[in-house]
Amino acid sequence: MAVKPIVMYPAEVLEKPCEKVIIFDRKLTKLLADMYDTMIENDGVGLAAPQVGISKQIAIVDIDDHHGTIELINPEILEVRGEQTGPEGCLSFPGLFGEVTRANYVKVKTFTRKGKVKIVEAEGFLARAIQHEIDHLHGVLFTSKVEKYLDENDLESAEG
Repeated sequence: MAVKPIVMYPAEVLEKPCEKVIIFDRKLTKLLADMYDTMIENDGVGLAAPQVGISKQIAIVDIDDHHGTIELINPEILEVRGEQTGPEGCLSFPGLFGEVTRANYVKVKTFTRKGKVKIVEAEGFLARAIQHEIDHLHGVLFTSKVEKYLDENDLESAEG
């Protein structure tokens, strides 16, 4: 497929709520494939459509575990539990990292690329990545949730 350029902050598309997907077609399938290629090429664990300049409620997450690639289309958080604080970065903010507190468990209603409802449940790092990408779809950037910015030494000790 194709690697798309990553939209960098302060691009306006990053801070606007996205439109819902209403047409589930080949163009959507191609966009998801392009987003996956773009995320992998840029060494990311998630990517939202606004990060490639498209203001639609589409995101993907792949933390390289047994869950594989999770596609989030018109996602809606149904339930959250617990709390976790950890380092986050964003492909639209290269080299910038901060400590962010999020729910430790999330249950999300989303749609498949074929328009079928799907429930996704996640804990830990996967839950963090999903919440980060869903925030993008509402125009919310991780920088608005940072409790403390981190430098490379902080990151190395966080990765342990």
